[in-house]
Amino acid sequence: MEIFSYPVFIRWADIDANNHLRHSVYYDWGATCRMEFLFMHGVTMQLMEQIKLGPILFREECVFRRELKYGDTPEVSLEIIAAKKNYSRWSIRHNVWKDKETVSAIITVEGAWLDTIKRKLAVPPEDVAKGFALMPKSKDFIWLDK
Repeated sequence: MEIFSYPVFIRWADIDANNHLRHSVYYDWGATCRMEFLFMHGVTMQLMEQIKLGPILFREECVFRRELKYGDTPEVSLEIIAAKKNYSRWSIRHNVWKDKETVSAIITVEGAWLDTIKRKLAVPPEDVAKGFALMPKSKDFIWLDK
């Protein structure tokens, strides 16, 4: 399956005192990319609100490789790197591309689904799991046993 890629834009407010992209913007872009993919595959905010379920993160890490500056035209890609068979837990990797050939940053997140009423981890219903199953799998993808 082809890697999903989402174009992002650098705003003036995203630039820090060193004249490059603020570190926290990378995390925002990763979250936006994940949600755009899910929305495109039927897992919308309206659906999550209706079924009282939402994604949560246990860990989020970014490794910075090349700086981005105002005027660059980056893209963020998405691939799932690990998941339980029911998609109740998962890990996703984002590459932030400075251009089509240069990786600016690598974001890795580990997460699960939260029942927003019980405030406990939950197994997603079939329509959510199906949307998640469409996420491109990385070459090093693994199924989680636990």
